[in-house]
Amino acid sequence: MPRTDWGWLITPQELQSWILYEDADVFVVNKPGLVVCHPSKQGPWSSLVGACREYLGLERLHMPSRLDRETSGVVVFAKTPKLATRLQVAMQERRVRKSYHALLEGKLDEPITVDQPLGPHPSSKVWIRQAVIPGGAPARTRFDPITAGPSHTLVRITPETGRLHQIRVHAAWLGHPVAADKIYGPDESLFLEFLAQGWTPRLAAALPFEHQALHASEWAFASYNFQAPLPAAWAAFTG
Repeated sequence: MPRTDWGWLITPQELQSWILYEDADVFVVNKPGLVVCHPSKQGPWSSLVGACREYLGLERLHMPSRLDRETSGVVVFAKTPKLATRLQVAMQERRVRKSYHALLEGKLDEPITVDQPLGPHPSSKVWIRQAVIPGGAPARTRFDPITAGPSHTLVRITPETGRLHQIRVHAAWLGHPVAADKIYGPDESLFLEFLAQGWTPRLAAALPFEHQALHASEWAFASYNFQAPLPAAWAAFTG
């Protein structure tokens, strides 16, 4: 992806390489980290939904759910309003099954389900930061370790609720934050620096990747089941 002062531009060739599945109703891609899902002021090829609309030649394309900019993995688009409505209702009723994989800092020895309420962080300078707080919204996340290297653990994650930043907050609460997480990792000021200056030498020294190691690996509903392979760069941390 060509890089600009404000972000990335997607090329048609790159987008074609991300396609996981397409039929008359759906278009499914494996989104890389650092690609924004929602429309951008910088033109259609600066966001995933804009690029997909241009690539498909469609005036409208529905995105029932999105991924954070730094999270990679499965993103499903509905080509028709009918399917979009069906998927939105299924999402609200939690009938869409999602699982994630992540590289966590340190070694997680046993499977664990975190059942801790979440809400806005009471004192953070990062306005979107969430925290485990008494009286917050109920949140449950299952972490299943798969393999561990000297400094990281590859885990499969099943969120049982859908709160903002839920996986990342619960991982940090465990003492095993998602690798390269700019908000919940070693220092939240890294996130503010990244917003202001982009990828700096300080960030490169502090983080193993340019974006957080969180990947939406599977998305399933009714007869649909889509899976995205894990980022190849992760293998070096668990071998």
